[in-house]
Amino acid sequence: MGQQGTLTYVWAPRGSRPAAVRDNRHDSAWLFGAICPDRAVGAAIIMPAVNSEAMAEHLREISQQVAPGAHAILVCDGAGWHQSGGRMPIPANISLLKLPSYAPELNPIENVWEYLRGNKLSHRVWDSYDAILAACKDAWNTLIDDTPRVRSITHRCWATVKI
Repeated sequence: MGQQGTLTYVWAPRGSRPAAVRDNRHDSAWLFGAICPDRAVGAAIIMPAVNSEAMAEHLREISQQVAPGAHAILVCDGAGWHQSGGRMPIPANISLLKLPSYAPELNPIENVWEYLRGNKLSHRVWDSYDAILAACKDAWNTLIDDTPRVRSITHRCWATVKI
Protein backbone atom coordinates (compact mmCIF):
# COMPACT_ATOMS: atom_id res chain seq x y z
CA MET A 1 0.00 0.00 0.00
CA GLY A 2 1.36 3.40 -0.66
CA GLN A 3 1.34 6.68 -2.41
CA GLN A 4 1.24 5.04 -5.82
CA GLY A 5 -1.50 2.66 -4.77
CA THR A 6 -3.81 0.69 -6.99
CA LEU A 7 -6.87 2.35 -8.45
CA THR A 8 -9.99 0.21 -8.21
CA TYR A 9 -13.33 0.26 -9.96
CA VAL A 10 -16.01 2.54 -8.52
CA TRP A 11 -19.74 2.76 -9.19
CA ALA A 12 -20.62 5.62 -11.51
CA PRO A 13 -23.28 6.42 -14.12
CA ARG A 14 -22.70 4.69 -17.45
CA GLY A 15 -20.60 6.80 -19.78
CA SER A 16 -19.13 8.97 -17.04
CA ARG A 17 -15.53 9.09 -15.90
CA PRO A 18 -15.32 9.74 -12.17
CA ALA A 19 -12.23 11.61 -11.06
CA ALA A 20 -9.71 9.60 -9.04
CA VAL A 21 -6.79 10.88 -7.06
CA ARG A 22 -3.35 9.43 -7.66
CA ASP A 23 -0.09 10.40 -6.02
CA ASN A 24 3.23 10.51 -7.87
CA ARG A 25 5.40 9.98 -4.80
CA HIS A 26 6.86 6.57 -4.06
CA ASP A 27 6.56 5.82 -0.33
CA SER A 28 4.94 2.47 0.41
CA ALA A 29 4.53 -0.14 3.09
CA TRP A 30 3.74 -3.84 2.88
CA LEU A 31 0.89 -5.34 4.86
CA PHE A 32 1.48 -9.02 5.64
CA GLY A 33 -1.66 -10.73 6.93
CA ALA A 34 -3.13 -14.12 7.71
CA ILE A 35 -6.62 -15.05 8.81
CA CYS A 36 -8.17 -18.10 10.45
CA PRO A 37 -11.65 -18.26 8.87
CA ASP A 38 -12.94 -20.68 11.50
CA ARG A 39 -12.08 -18.41 14.45
CA ALA A 40 -12.36 -15.17 12.39
CA VAL A 41 -9.10 -13.88 13.83
CA GLY A 42 -6.01 -12.63 12.11
CA ALA A 43 -2.38 -11.73 12.51
CA ALA A 44 -0.70 -8.96 10.56
CA ILE A 45 2.43 -6.86 10.46
CA ILE A 46 3.35 -3.83 8.36
CA MET A 47 6.86 -3.88 6.91
CA PRO A 48 8.93 -1.39 4.89
CA ALA A 49 10.02 -4.09 2.41
CA VAL A 50 8.87 -7.45 1.14
CA ASN A 51 11.44 -10.22 1.46
CA SER A 52 12.15 -13.50 3.27
CA GLU A 53 13.16 -11.73 6.47
CA ALA A 54 9.85 -9.84 6.58
CA MET A 55 7.97 -13.09 5.92
CA ALA A 56 9.88 -14.79 8.75
CA GLU A 57 8.80 -11.98 11.08
CA HIS A 58 5.21 -12.45 9.91
CA LEU A 59 5.41 -16.19 10.59
CA ARG A 60 6.59 -15.44 14.14
CA GLU A 61 3.57 -13.15 14.61
CA ILE A 62 1.19 -15.81 13.27
CA SER A 63 2.80 -18.42 15.52
CA GLN A 64 2.03 -16.31 18.59
CA GLN A 65 -1.64 -16.01 17.53
CA VAL A 66 -2.20 -19.75 16.96
CA ALA A 67 -4.39 -21.22 19.71
CA PRO A 68 -2.45 -23.31 22.28
CA GLY A 69 -2.23 -26.92 21.14
CA ALA A 70 -3.35 -26.04 17.60
CA HIS A 71 -1.40 -26.20 14.35
CA ALA A 72 -1.88 -23.60 11.60
CA ILE A 73 -1.77 -24.43 7.91
CA LEU A 74 -0.83 -21.30 6.00
CA VAL A 75 -1.88 -21.17 2.33
CA CYS A 76 0.94 -19.62 0.29
CA ASP A 77 1.31 -18.83 -3.38
CA GLY A 78 4.60 -18.97 -5.26
CA ALA A 79 5.88 -15.53 -4.24
CA GLY A 80 9.63 -15.43 -3.79
CA TRP A 81 9.36 -14.41 -0.14
CA HIS A 82 7.13 -17.44 0.61
CA GLN A 83 9.97 -19.87 -0.06
CA SER A 84 11.23 -21.70 3.00
CA GLY A 85 14.92 -22.13 3.56
CA GLY A 86 17.75 -20.86 5.70
CA ARG A 87 16.53 -17.24 5.60
CA MET A 88 12.95 -18.09 6.54
CA PRO A 89 12.60 -20.45 9.49
CA ILE A 90 9.10 -21.86 9.94
CA PRO A 91 7.75 -22.08 13.52
CA ALA A 92 6.87 -25.56 14.77
CA ASN A 93 3.14 -24.78 15.02
CA ILE A 94 2.83 -23.70 11.36
CA SER A 95 2.93 -25.66 8.10
CA LEU A 96 2.96 -24.06 4.66
CA LEU A 97 0.55 -25.29 1.98
CA LYS A 98 1.96 -24.29 -1.41
CA LEU A 99 -0.53 -23.51 -4.14
CA PRO A 100 0.03 -24.22 -7.83
CA SER A 101 1.49 -21.41 -9.92
CA TYR A 102 -0.90 -18.85 -11.38
CA ALA A 103 -3.84 -19.79 -9.13
CA PRO A 104 -4.52 -16.73 -6.94
CA GLU A 105 -8.23 -17.62 -6.79
CA LEU A 106 -7.31 -20.56 -4.55
CA ASN A 107 -5.69 -18.30 -1.94
CA PRO A 108 -8.34 -16.92 0.46
CA ILE A 109 -6.13 -14.00 1.56
CA GLU A 110 -6.34 -12.59 -1.98
CA ASN A 111 -9.99 -11.75 -1.24
CA VAL A 112 -8.82 -9.82 1.83
CA TRP A 113 -6.38 -7.74 -0.23
CA GLU A 114 -9.06 -7.08 -2.85
CA TYR A 115 -11.52 -5.98 -0.15
CA LEU A 116 -8.99 -3.70 1.57
CA ARG A 117 -7.90 -2.09 -1.71
CA GLY A 118 -11.47 -1.63 -2.87
CA ASN A 119 -12.90 -0.31 0.38
CA LYS A 120 -10.14 1.14 2.54
CA LEU A 121 -6.87 1.76 0.71
CA SER A 122 -7.51 2.99 -2.81
CA HIS A 123 -8.35 6.44 -4.16
CA ARG A 124 -6.50 8.11 -1.32
CA VAL A 125 -3.51 10.41 -0.99
CA TRP A 126 -1.41 10.21 2.15
CA ASP A 127 0.73 13.07 3.38
CA SER A 128 3.51 10.95 4.87
CA TYR A 129 4.88 7.48 5.42
CA ASP A 130 3.38 7.52 8.93
CA ALA A 131 -0.03 8.22 7.38
CA ILE A 132 0.39 5.17 5.13
CA LEU A 133 1.25 3.02 8.16
CA ALA A 134 -1.76 4.37 10.06
CA ALA A 135 -4.07 3.69 7.10
CA CYS A 136 -2.83 0.09 6.80
CA LYS A 137 -3.30 -0.48 10.53
CA ASP A 138 -6.77 1.08 10.51
CA ALA A 139 -7.85 -0.92 7.43
CA TRP A 140 -6.68 -4.22 8.94
CA ASN A 141 -8.22 -3.55 12.36
CA THR A 142 -11.53 -2.48 10.80
CA LEU A 143 -11.67 -5.72 8.82
CA ILE A 144 -10.72 -7.94 11.77
CA ASP A 145 -13.42 -6.28 13.91
CA ASP A 146 -16.04 -7.30 11.32
CA THR A 147 -16.24 -11.03 12.12
CA PRO A 148 -19.02 -11.93 9.62
CA ARG A 149 -17.11 -10.24 6.78
CA VAL A 150 -13.87 -12.00 7.70
CA ARG A 151 -15.62 -15.36 7.55
CA SER A 152 -17.50 -14.58 4.34
CA ILE A 153 -14.49 -13.52 2.31
CA THR A 154 -11.97 -16.07 3.60
CA HIS A 155 -13.90 -19.30 4.20
CA ARG A 156 -13.33 -22.09 1.71
CA CYS A 157 -15.24 -25.33 2.30
CA TRP A 158 -12.43 -27.29 0.65
CA ALA A 159 -9.87 -25.79 3.08
CA THR A 160 -11.57 -26.84 6.32
CA VAL A 161 -9.69 -29.36 8.41
CA LYS A 162 -11.48 -31.00 11.33
CA ILE A 163 -9.90 -33.61 13.57
